Amino acid sequence: MDLTIQHFHALLPLLITSITLIAVMLGIAWKRDHALAFGISVIGLNLALFSVFIAASATPIEVTPLLKIDKFACFYMALVLASTLACVTLIHAYLGNEPGKGYPGNREELYLLMLLSAAGGLVLVSAQHLAGLFIGLELLSVPSYGMIAYAFFNKRSLEAGIKYMVLSAAGSAFLLFGMALLYAEAGSLSFNGIAALLTNSTAPALIVEVGFGMMLVGLAFKLSLVPFHLWTPDVYEGAPAPVAAFLATASKVAVFAVLLRLYQMSPAASGGWMSDLLSLIAIASILVGNLLALLQNNIKRLLGYSSIAHFGYLLIALIASKGLATEAISVYLMTYVLTTLGAFGVITLMSTPFTGRDADALYEYRGLFWRRPYLTAVLTVMMLSLAGIPLTAGFIGKFYIIGVGVQSQQWWLLAALVVGSAIGVFYYLRVMVTLFLVEPNLRRHDAPFDWGQRAGGMMLMIVALLAFILGVYPQPLLSLVANMGLG
Repeated sequence: MDLTIQHFHALLPLLITSITLIAVMLGIAWKRDHALAFGISVIGLNLALFSVFIAASATPIEVTPLLKIDKFACFYMALVLASTLACVTLIHAYLGNEPGKGYPGNREELYLLMLLSAAGGLVLVSAQHLAGLFIGLELLSVPSYGMIAYAFFNKRSLEAGIKYMVLSAAGSAFLLFGMALLYAEAGSLSFNGIAALLTNSTAPALIVEVGFGMMLVGLAFKLSLVPFHLWTPDVYEGAPAPVAAFLATASKVAVFAVLLRLYQMSPAASGGWMSDLLSLIAIASILVGNLLALLQNNIKRLLGYSSIAHFGYLLIALIASKGLATEAISVYLMTYVLTTLGAFGVITLMSTPFTGRDADALYEYRGLFWRRPYLTAVLTVMMLSLAGIPLTAGFIGKFYIIGVGVQSQQWWLLAALVVGSAIGVFYYLRVMVTLFLVEPNLRRHDAPFDWGQRAGGMMLMIVALLAFILGVYPQPLLSLVANMGLG
């Protein structure tokens, strides 16, 4: 096909991200400088984020048979880029910038790996072809192995990297086998082609069902849905805090976006036994995620199990797949990203600069209010939002999911959501109560006194304000989703 200027406009976010990662790579080859790598990454990601508006003006447009840039893709590209930008800012604080303090190895490659992974996320949310889906998913996943094991001085980080690599490879194998079965049946790899050919197909439906089922297994691994969730708490605990934040936000958002597109474009996927299977996975994810989070004394593991439950909630809107379902998913993902970035941001600042392990044990946060009151306020707002308490962004997201569930009469799923949310309130409140208890002098160390004056701290304060403001006045978020054609 002939590429026009419109195609380049539509591809600007991906092109700028790719140019940025090349610039970081050349910068590393020229001169190792942590501040330079950080500066290039931040400038490039900001430019890519602003270019989403230019891309949106050129939509909808197909860029080769692999990618389709439309309002849907632009919204999720913006979400992936904003999450990556926040995580890059946290990395700068986490690794440390003073000589002799912080991470003792090479720091610059972590920015390169995260930019590569973000580029994979941009490809993934734009995919309209199984080949594009697989390329995006692997480009998203493979750099993550290195990011998770980046703190190789810590054996838990190495273990987490190896565990994620092995299980991710298993998930990719299921995905490829499912793609092969669908191609054998439909004779096409494009989402539209599969949908059109399968609608009129007289061939056995079993191959189609098994193919979609195996693809669902592969994507469920990446989203850590039950029963494919076993890697999540160990990987979250072992990964450096900013990397865990990236896995919980940008990575999962990209995978869920492509699952939503595939599910809505392929009639064979939405309905019948596939919906029943997804309903079972959703109920299991909500209950197992929340119940196991109750037992955790490690905040990163608690957030890992919590994320399993949150994506179980999202499956309710995916199964409904009508009315406000797409809008509800978009609102929920945006509120989830905000609050998760805030929670991991506090852990990152508490672990700044790197000293061999993160401050992720719950006892290290006991009495934090008496030492860092503003940081405590941020974490409190994040916990309230994750619990879905009114006047926080998390409540708006959960309200939309409940509305879609009622509209589609998914009563069993709504019952699971109510029970899961009630359990969630308990362990989120447990974290909040710990922050205000009398200090036992067991802490390892605290966030720096001037954390709020640094880039990571300022980003964290903005996230906390957004989580509160969108909970009180959600209209700007709802308007944004409606204007992007997601309603």
